[in-house]
Amino acid sequence: MSRIASVFAKPNYTAFIPYITVGYPSIEATLKVVPILANSGSDLVELGIPFSDPVADGVTIQKSSFHALQNGVTPKVCLEVAQELNQRVKVPLVFMSYFNPIFNYGLEKFCDACANSGIDGLIIPDLSLEEGCELEIITQNHGMDLIYLLTPTSTEERIQLIAEKSRGFIYLVSVTGVTGARDDLPLDLEAFVTKVRRMTDKPLCLGFGISTPEQARRIQRIVNGVIVGSRIIQLMGEDKSLSLVQDFARQMREALEKS
Repeated sequence: MSRIASVFAKPNYTAFIPYITVGYPSIEATLKVVPILANSGSDLVELGIPFSDPVADGVTIQKSSFHALQNGVTPKVCLEVAQELNQRVKVPLVFMSYFNPIFNYGLEKFCDACANSGIDGLIIPDLSLEEGCELEIITQNHGMDLIYLLTPTSTEERIQLIAEKSRGFIYLVSVTGVTGARDDLPLDLEAFVTKVRRMTDKPLCLGFGISTPEQARRIQRIVNGVIVGSRIIQLMGEDKSLSLVQDFARQMREALEKS
């Protein structure tokens, strides 16, 4: 069992998975916020590798990615940061990256560097099933999970294929669109989750648009994990002390504990 899979081994437990962009607003902030999140009830942390064309991300994460690139953050820097964080926290670390930076780095070379830096898995929003075969083999050879995404418009055939191929967990996208905090979640969200659940017993984690403890509480009974990114990025921008992030993480953990 991988370290990611072990997160979901607890019965009747819903994981809290925050996302942060490496290098936003600074490398120092990244090195500080991940331990805060880990000590405030987070079960796994997604580390976003900044990219110039983040097509799946909304305005908040796009701006954080641009800011990090302006700070000189590269995949190599992200690997160095991950290695440092791996010495500071015990929770699994996952890179979220677009395919282009990984391809340019070299698939084998990048995965080898990830394994040496303590990265447990990869999430690549623009990686298609058809193009993922090589990376599936390489990540598996390096003891990492390759996590695929499903959207509400995914066909039954695609759901079945991703249920077979995704490792660690399956990333469910709550809406058809980009990331970003939203006031309301889709009314047909439960139907989407139920549809996927009928086809797999792998952990299902929901992201895109979740921004409040109340929203997390609404969905915690139907998923195995809740992913929050944009709201955390917003709070990091508002408060350099990161106390708002700490409070938010604790509130999310508390919300996910309630039945």
